Amino acid sequence: MGDKKLFKRTLISAALILGCAATGTASAVDWLMLQGTEPAAASVPAHVFGFVEADFMKDYSSANATGNVYVPPKLLGPNLNAQSGFNVLHAQVGVHGTGFPLDDHINYFVLTELGNAATNFTSTGSTGPALTDASVTLNYIKGARVRVGLFKYPGSDEGMQSTIATTYMDFSEATNALLLERFPNATYTANIAPATLTSLQASGGAMNGFTKPAGGFRDSGAQVFDSFDMGKDWSLTYAAMIGQGSGIELNNLDGKYDTYLYLATEKNLASTGPANGLKFYVWSQSGQRLADVTNDAVANPQLYKRDRSGFGVDYMAKPYRVSFEYISADGMIFEGPDKPSYLFVSTNGSTAKANGWYLDGGWYVPGTKWELDARYDTVDLNTGATDEHKFSKTSLGVKYNFNPKAHVTLNYELRDFKCTASTVPCTNANKNLSGVGNKVGVRVTTAF
Repeated sequence: MGDKKLFKRTLISAALILGCAATGTASAVDWLMLQGTEPAAASVPAHVFGFVEADFMKDYSSANATGNVYVPPKLLGPNLNAQSGFNVLHAQVGVHGTGFPLDDHINYFVLTELGNAATNFTSTGSTGPALTDASVTLNYIKGARVRVGLFKYPGSDEGMQSTIATTYMDFSEATNALLLERFPNATYTANIAPATLTSLQASGGAMNGFTKPAGGFRDSGAQVFDSFDMGKDWSLTYAAMIGQGSGIELNNLDGKYDTYLYLATEKNLASTGPANGLKFYVWSQSGQRLADVTNDAVANPQLYKRDRSGFGVDYMAKPYRVSFEYISADGMIFEGPDKPSYLFVSTNGSTAKANGWYLDGGWYVPGTKWELDARYDTVDLNTGATDEHKFSKTSLGVKYNFNPKAHVTLNYELRDFKCTASTVPCTNANKNLSGVGNKVGVRVTTAF
């Protein structure tokens, strides 16, 4: 009897990871509950899991005709020193479960990054393994589960989704520029000049000005959340979180805290398939960041607000799926995005505003393992300023699903990057953005 019970728990726990990993589940998924809780009375003490993403990419951008130079949008991240190459973007290994089998009111989630990703990469190069998640969830209060530690904060669907569920090789421009946070250096850092590929190759360096890893849509703090059955196949999910605003770094340099709010309602369309649903959601983030924006020899950082908000809808009724999300940002906008990403040439970027959105659609070819995808996304940075930028991208994708936890994806991106104001800053920026071309990539993704 004991062996049968353990076998049942193992199957259900594996189903949880399968839910995280299932191909084509980017739409209408309750990521908060899926990543923060365990099935009641059916968890195991420790379930090891992970994801691997290996790819090849080629950027067809051309050099600046006036100076034969390259800028980051023309180079492959996170290294920013080549236009083509192979990479193991993610090699994530983790463990989750209920640490004490006699009490399934407490569960935990731990995840590390071993790949060459933005969360473990700085201006000095890859820094080795990085802890990206380490949390404990207390499920004692009905309607108010409490999660503490380091984990993905409640917010954008594109940011919260599992690695294995991603459809495209790059994030939308709005998510990348406004939500995938890069943290300012401790003191003012001058804009990195465009470089020739020869100089980058000769030095073995990268055009990367950040000394800290990207935030990875994560923060350390405490979150209250839960999901409720509303009847007629509808559910309601909420979350409220207080975080340090420091990404995956476990510190609080400015002594301030970020607040995160999230609300979603979802209708289960089980009659048309087990993974189908319709979800509406809204979210907001509010906090402050320290930044030194004065070009002098003195370290004099000041606090600037960093507010983000958005709303979206996900719909899946196979063989079709559609997703839309709008994102708004106030403060701490990337300055000089044609060069590195977060360099405050003036106070413009620290107090600027931005907005963006994406529309994504997919078709699962009936009777096959093939999937066709298309997404249009755009972001407007430094709106109304003398250096307003607009980055737009159309991504076309073909995916072959070997099984629910493994697939190969081919993406082709058509990009239009430009500075839109008729001013000197834009004239100079467009000299560097001139020649930003299309991009192609193939990626193999699997979970275990």
